[in-house]
Amino acid sequence: MPADPSSPHPPSIKDVARRANASTTTVSRVLSQPDAVRPDLRQRVQQAIAELGYRPNLAARRLRQQRASLIGLIVSDIRNPFFTDISRAVEDMAYRHGLRLILCNSDEDPAKEQSYLELMADEQASGVILSPTPELTRRFRADQHPFPVVLVDRAPDDTPTDLVLLDNAHAARRLTEHLLDQGCRRIALLAGSRSSTGRERQAGYEAALRERGLAPQVLPLRPTADEGQAAAAPLLATDPAERPDALLATNGLLLLGAWKAIRAAGLTMPTDIALAGFDNNDWTTLPEPAVTVLAQPTADIGRSAAELLLQRMAEPARPPRRIVLEGTLMVRGSSARQV
Repeated sequence: MPADPSSPHPPSIKDVARRANASTTTVSRVLSQPDAVRPDLRQRVQQAIAELGYRPNLAARRLRQQRASLIGLIVSDIRNPFFTDISRAVEDMAYRHGLRLILCNSDEDPAKEQSYLELMADEQASGVILSPTPELTRRFRADQHPFPVVLVDRAPDDTPTDLVLLDNAHAARRLTEHLLDQGCRRIALLAGSRSSTGRERQAGYEAALRERGLAPQVLPLRPTADEGQAAAAPLLATDPAERPDALLATNGLLLLGAWKAIRAAGLTMPTDIALAGFDNNDWTTLPEPAVTVLAQPTADIGRSAAELLLQRMAEPARPPRRIVLEGTLMVRGSSARQV
């Protein structure tokens, strides 16, 4: 029976241990590292916790451990489904390991980002997963922070640190080559200009065009749907003999903006113009035709980042690791007449 909330003596960890016929150390481990306890014993302890209505004293645990049982996640734009999916994967891993998670949204603002990094220090976070702003990417050093940091999506130049990212140049090259194989020759790139990710994808696009002797057409943009639509609209209003025969977008929000511009111009995909881009967001399967995308392994990115952080927390002196993942090309009707 759950404990009486009005009782002056709430259940203690010793009460849980007695009820579960386990040691207090085992109870503590179930609370902090449940995967480290064998399933039958873990279930017994969790049942005792539920029956007694026990709640751990987190403040006391913090004082004992001299650090909070939490990690931080700072993303560039939580409205971007790419970061939403990564956040979900990180949260799942944190929950499985008995860690609390603080989620912060920097809005690509270095001052806001710095404020959140200071918050993590004040909260004695065990570690932070970070999608850095371009400013921080250029000057990032892991030893500048009082906690381990794992970077996602964006990589600093020549700085050894734990990070997880997509092979951006190769992925963009695959998308560009797909469009070229469909007969497209005037491919305009809507390129996110505020991160290393956008620059790497632009490099892959340009390499594919150079191999075919074709000239690139790059529009550097802030990575939002409004920016993508505004930039694509005048391109589509030009003479059919001069306008692009394909639009390629370096992220899901720019891709959405390009799709809106094509629809507003009354053009047909892929007959009048082909469309392809990054991120397999839910909306990309809804139009007719559906939109060709390079699907990023967002769940793997988030899970791998959390695993790297847990390893770094356990082994602070180990060498940095760089995990580079491949995406999946999903060819659909927006770029291919037959799929």
